Parts: sequence; structure tokens; C-alpha cells
Amino acid sequence: MIRSVLAALIAACISSAAAAQKPADDSVRRAIERRAVEAVVWGVPAVNFELMHDALVKAGGAPNQVVYWSRLPDWKNQTLTPNPDVIYLMPFYDTRQGPVVLEIPPAAGGNSITGSVDEGWQTAIEDVGPAGVDKGKGGKYLILPPDYKGTVPNGYIRMPSSTYSGYALLRSNIGSGSDADIAKAVAYGRKVKIYPLAQASRPPATKFVDASEAVYDSTIPYDQRFFETLHRFVQREPWIERDRVMIDLLKSIGIEKGKPFAPDTDTQALLKTAAAEARAWLEAQYEAAFVPPYFPSSRWAIPVSPEVLKGLGSNFGQRDSYPVSGRGVMYMFGFFSAKHLGQGQFYLLSIKDKAGQPLDGARSYRLTVPPKAPVKLYWSATAYDRDTHALIRDQKWSSRASTSQGLQKNADGSVDVFFGAQAPAGKESNWVPTRADGRFEVLFRLYGPEQPLFDKSWVLPDIEELK
Repeated sequence: MIRSVLAALIAACISSAAAAQKPADDSVRRAIERRAVEAVVWGVPAVNFELMHDALVKAGGAPNQVVYWSRLPDWKNQTLTPNPDVIYLMPFYDTRQGPVVLEIPPAAGGNSITGSVDEGWQTAIEDVGPAGVDKGKGGKYLILPPDYKGTVPNGYIRMPSSTYSGYALLRSNIGSGSDADIAKAVAYGRKVKIYPLAQASRPPATKFVDASEAVYDSTIPYDQRFFETLHRFVQREPWIERDRVMIDLLKSIGIEKGKPFAPDTDTQALLKTAAAEARAWLEAQYEAAFVPPYFPSSRWAIPVSPEVLKGLGSNFGQRDSYPVSGRGVMYMFGFFSAKHLGQGQFYLLSIKDKAGQPLDGARSYRLTVPPKAPVKLYWSATAYDRDTHALIRDQKWSSRASTSQGLQKNADGSVDVFFGAQAPAGKESNWVPTRADGRFEVLFRLYGPEQPLFDKSWVLPDIEELK
């Protein structure tokens, strides 16, 4: 009798303890999920960079080498909103063994480079080329590791990086889309050099890795792979003072310096849910960023907040501003930042037509680019997959530009660019193909932008559906 009563009391106590423990377990689960969502928003630019680095290695390259495209990029370049109308060169640097030299050739014979050197968080250290520090004269940029205490030799342009690794996005501009001009731009771009400062007296030949035939994929996976990638970045790179608050937050979801990332099954499920939630939130913020538009009553916008643009110019050095959310939105749909946006290039983005409807790959549209576009170099209009923010897969080309071969002009000098799954009769040279089973977005680029763009005396009209 006594034993049965005691057993009943013990069972009741265990049941009561279990009931009391459940809310605590739920609170822990909710905390992990909340913190994982914030880790995604904070970590997007680092994960974006790490994935591009992974694609470099997959293509057969390594740090302190240059991955490039020996022809105009096609859909196989699955980076986020890449430019398919220039020759891309991307030197990746690693300064863990010491400073690294990046040599930019002087602009000559109509050839020039537009680009910037970005650290691992993808904020620009400086711009290079005619719109950069060297002003088109070329130069030796010395990329320094974090907290570098050594001296910078004479003749080098100092480039302090807050991370050990990073990359430069360089565009070798083309005079036209002709085979001859493309070959000329490729040859000029291959004059870029990257090597350790320790070997500056006898620099080794720079290795160039041609990614033209590779599917160079750095689209962001919003699942456990996101956290695995973020973990690798955290293991390699130093903590920046502004981000020290993330040390404990990441630890609570299993990302900690010097330790493996090995979440249990329950945590994996939480991380997957959190990544999907973060993606949905970022996409909602992205759509909201199109208000206000760049031109009055327009669908074109710079979907990056002024606070983010200001922060990028100082590596987010302002004491009272750190727009992590806006930064996450920006690197969700694009990669790279310029130090001085508007000097070398300018971007306008649209996700809706003139009537305010989302751009649908099954429908047909027209964009009329007015005459006398305010550019020193060229303009282009590129279609991207709305879901991945990469080039639409399996298309013969992804854009039309003022440099495109066979582009037809109207009598007044304007140009009609068409978007849709089928080309309008007789207008294939002005057509950008889309997939009938998906949404798309259009990025309009202006290289060498001029004053009429900024004072808005030249206005880009909205994309109109063809009925």
C-alpha cells in the first residue's frame, strides 16, 4: 500500500515536472528560431561572398587568382544580378599570409575597367579604374589584412581590409558587342595581376580561371546550407567590433569559433523554418523598397535605402547607424558594392509594369529607351529570375544594350526593348527572352552616367505590357 502510494506520488511529481519543463523547452525553441532568422538577415552578404568563393574553387581556381569570362556571360553565370554586357574578371584575395597586390592596367586604346575591391562583407574598400583612385592611369593596389601594422611601400595604393579574404569585381568594358571588340576587352582584362607582396620583386604569373563553360552558381539556399556556409565564414574571418553582439547570438544556434557546426535533428528543422521565414521577410522588404520611385510616378527605383548607401561608403562606420536589415535586402538580390555609386555606374530596377502588375514571363512587354541616354559608355536592360535574382536559365541571351549587335533604333533615336517568351516579329535583335512559367525583374544599367540622369531631365519610362 505504502509502495503504491509512493509510486503514485513519484509519478505525479514526474508528470508535473514534465509539464513545467515544456514551456521552457518551447521558449528555447522559439529563441533559436528567432535568433536564426536574425542570423540570416545579418549574414546574407557574407554567405553570398562565401558561395562565390566556393564557385571559384569548383571551377578549378583558388584564392589570389582571377576567375573571368572569356566571352560575354550567359545564363551559366548564376551570381546575383550579374552584368551580361561586359567582360567580367573577379580576382579573389586571401591575406592570411600577408598583403596582396592587385595591379590595374592603365586605360588605353578605348579599353577601361570599371570596378571596386570589396572585403568579405562586400563593402567596397575602394573603386578602381577611371572612376576610381587611379583615375584611369592604372596602379598597384595593396590589400592589407585586418589590423596590419607594417608599412606600405612607396608606389602602392593602401587598401585596408576588415576581413582576410574578399574579391574585386572588375568589368572590362566593350566598345561594341562585335567579336573583335569582345576579344580586345578580354585581352585588356588579362593585364590585371594579383600576387603576394612578398613576391613583388619577381611577381609570379597570375592564374586566370575561365568560367565561361561552368555553371558558376552562388544563388543563396535558404535552408540549413545557409548556416553551414555562414559557419565557414565565421571560422576564417575575424570579428569586426560592430558585430560582437552576434557572437553569443550565433553560439545559441550552434555557430561558434573553433567548434564544429553539428545541430541535432530538432535544431536542423528549426533552422530550416527560420531560413524560409527570413527569406519571406527579406522579399517583403525588397518589394517595399520600390517606394518612393526614382522618377516621379514611376516603377523604377533604387531598392536600397539611403542609410545603406551611406553605410557602404564608410564600411558602416557611423556610430548611430547600422542598417543590417537593409543591407540584407540588398545582398539578397545582388552582389558587390561600389565605394562611390553614380561615378562609374548607376542602377535602376523594376519588378512591375506601368499598370502596377508584377512582370510575368508568360506575357509580352516593351521598354522604350529615350534618345540621348545620359551615359559615356553604354546602357543595358537585363531580365532576371524574380525568385533567384539570377539570370533566367537556359536562355540564348539575357539582355539588350546600346552595344548589342544589330540593335534596331527608332527614327527619333529611341530604342524599343521587348521582353517575353516569344520574340515580336522582326524584332528578335531587340528582344530579351523570359520563361513563360516564371516571374522576372529588369535591371537597367547606365555606365558612365551623366547629369541628365541625376537632375532627371532624362526619364526612363515604365515597362508596358503589349496587348
